[in-house]
Amino acid sequence: MSHHNLAAPMQGRQRFWSPGALVLAAMALVGLAFVVARYGGGLGAVTNLSQANPWGLWIGVDVASGVALAAGGFTTAALAHIFGRHAYEPVTRPALLTALLGYVFVTLALLVDIGRSWAIWKPMFFWNPNSVLFEVAMCVMVYSAVLHIEFIPIVAERLGGVIKPLQWLNHRLDKVMWFFIILGVVLSCMHQSGLGSLMLIAPTKVHPLWYTPLLPLLFLLSAIAVGFPMVVVEHFIAGKSFALADESPLLSRLVRITILLLGLYGAVKLGDLGARGAWAYLGEGSTQARAFIVEMLFGVLIPWVMLLVPNLRQRRTTLFIASFLIVAGVVLNRINVFLVSFRPPFPEQSYFPSLGEMAITLGFIAALMLAYRFTVYFLPVLTPADKEAAS
Repeated sequence: MSHHNLAAPMQGRQRFWSPGALVLAAMALVGLAFVVARYGGGLGAVTNLSQANPWGLWIGVDVASGVALAAGGFTTAALAHIFGRHAYEPVTRPALLTALLGYVFVTLALLVDIGRSWAIWKPMFFWNPNSVLFEVAMCVMVYSAVLHIEFIPIVAERLGGVIKPLQWLNHRLDKVMWFFIILGVVLSCMHQSGLGSLMLIAPTKVHPLWYTPLLPLLFLLSAIAVGFPMVVVEHFIAGKSFALADESPLLSRLVRITILLLGLYGAVKLGDLGARGAWAYLGEGSTQARAFIVEMLFGVLIPWVMLLVPNLRQRRTTLFIASFLIVAGVVLNRINVFLVSFRPPFPEQSYFPSLGEMAITLGFIAALMLAYRFTVYFLPVLTPADKEAAS
């Protein structure tokens, strides 16, 4: 029996408004209140941004980290549909949903972050092919559309009998879906590396521990490496809310690929550090040096060793901890590159996120988790335990 037959809505199996969902709703409402304040009083009303620090928490976490953590969508799609590893189909739909919601909320975060949010449509018509930011904007926009197209079969499976045009569209897409899957992989690789290219124009402002011509490559490698661990983390978190089929054996096999990917990322990063002679900065005792050590130790080396040992990798708890550390390590890397390492030459004051910035970020995360819960509640994305047992 295929996974497409096993996936089912969670509606009727568990109630939607659990205590955790109510907490998430409260966090989202608090964040929404600060969003209203941001549009009522401008960025200065809710942020600690300035001319010296023009970007902050929203870019480092909401945008850069959000794009990286959505990489599970294209990595699992490539594995299952391009490389033909159909055994991993059970985790493809949840990964696709996570990627889709991730990009939707990245777009919303950008609307809050940029000063003139009503002009966000302009890159579509006023092209600047010499700008890396233009390339990122176009790739994110097109890939978001591709993700929506890839999600159509899931919606059609539930609503195609009621909405006939949706069923017709799904039949037509079935013949060309391979094209959109390949296009999604290509676009993802382009803008994942493009985000790293943004900081190449600031060699005198980015700390030497992070500034390197290989930033685009490092951003791409880290995004690919975090794709499968993000799928593991998402599955375990969803399993706390819903009675899901135990995919631990499948996930344990999946992260074996991460050993190679994470090892490659760590080797390139440390090799680049040595090639540039930047090792000396690790002993300077600065905030940047300590942040780099924490990022590499807990985000790369420790989880890599944990996954390398078969007995540890096959345990549910250890598998989750290692995957969570990799996810946290990539988030910390994006924060380090865009915030910790960025040192304006003449800052009037140091930057630290305001209460409003933190509330909006937490509100976005809470809203994303609620949207995920709502989607799997009504659409066949996850595999319930009773379906797995019946099969």
